[in-house]
Amino acid sequence: MKLGEVCLLTNDVVRLAGFYKELLGVDNGSDDPVHQFILSDEPTLTVYNDGTQKHGPNETMCLAFTVEDIDEAYEKVKGLGARVVAPPATQPWGARNMSFCDPDGNMVYLRQFPGKQDEA
Repeated sequence: MKLGEVCLLTNDVVRLAGFYKELLGVDNGSDDPVHQFILSDEPTLTVYNDGTQKHGPNETMCLAFTVEDIDEAYEKVKGLGARVVAPPATQPWGARNMSFCDPDGNMVYLRQFPGKQDEA
């Protein structure tokens, strides 16, 4: 068995999908207000309005993306107006991580593994 999809449930698909399209630098060619695939390779990332009202941030899950340059990603996140929880910092295990909340309040981590920036 393998993970096939991560789906963010939201009241505003266009707003949240737009944020992730800008963050990830993708254009899915869609402005569908109900369901959008953001990343289509497995595992996929989708944004969906299932018709139920969402109240407040999700506090039981997070998303993590691996980036080539955490400092560049940090500047992009700030430019998108996201609420930064923790700026880039080197962790005891060597990765550099940062965290922020997306427009719906979901926790998102970006991480750069040791040596990755030097290889790019």
